[in-house]
Amino acid sequence: MKDLIRLTDLQSSEVYEIFHLADEISAGKYNGFLDGKSVILYFPASSIRTRVTFEKGIYLLGGQPIRFPDDALEKKEDLRDVCGYLNNWADIVIVRHKDIQLIEKIAQYSKTSVINAMTDINHPCEILSDMYSLSKIRDNFVSDKYLFCGKSGNIGLAWKEASNVMGFDLSQCCGAGYEMEDVQVYHDIRAAVKGKDIICTDSLPAEVLNDFRDCQITKEVMDMANQNAVLNPCPPFYRGEEVSDDVIQSDYFVGYEFKKNLLVVQQAIMIYCLIN
Repeated sequence: MKDLIRLTDLQSSEVYEIFHLADEISAGKYNGFLDGKSVILYFPASSIRTRVTFEKGIYLLGGQPIRFPDDALEKKEDLRDVCGYLNNWADIVIVRHKDIQLIEKIAQYSKTSVINAMTDINHPCEILSDMYSLSKIRDNFVSDKYLFCGKSGNIGLAWKEASNVMGFDLSQCCGAGYEMEDVQVYHDIRAAVKGKDIICTDSLPAEVLNDFRDCQITKEVMDMANQNAVLNPCPPFYRGEEVSDDVIQSDYFVGYEFKKNLLVVQQAIMIYCLIN
């Protein structure tokens, strides 16, 4: 039994094991794997893609999803006691909550696998799914050069975790003052995109948009990247802000097709955590 709280909990070989499990699930293996098992999910009401794919994935594996709002973890009852009771019935606990330390406490007190479905500082399942999708369309996705466009936050920091595990080259384009530590940083997108293969973005709060005016991804910008470069914006993305409408309408954009794999990868993560 394993937890997945940070991508850096994994070795690169374990990432590839999850990918292999996803391939096997797509081939029809593991049907009924969660028969008789209950999966507890703590999710905010606003979650769409992550919640839908986890709940559907549990259902397709024969399990029972039981969902609570994430603020149910913020009531007066001590987490040790919440977990003490859930240990009687839960087979997996999946939590989407801003505070990663809260998820780490749940993992400390739980006797079953705990999976981080997003915090304010990372989003491991999302990035595992993106890497799996890249592995299907690139000759060697870890040899590609990655550019993250956005502020230091959960998506950028999750890509940084992934680069630390897998060893690929990662740089950042952002406005001044929004840099991640220990990555090469650009403040102008035209300089940043040259020589890059995989361009990733994150949405921006309204109050910082002006600080990122030199970082927008357009089709003209993507034309400056390496041949066969792809644009993988993290949803929700906003046309006219971090990405232009014309680039979303172009062949560079891979977002919809990539997110199909959230379902099978999140199933693979659950299976991986239970069998290891």
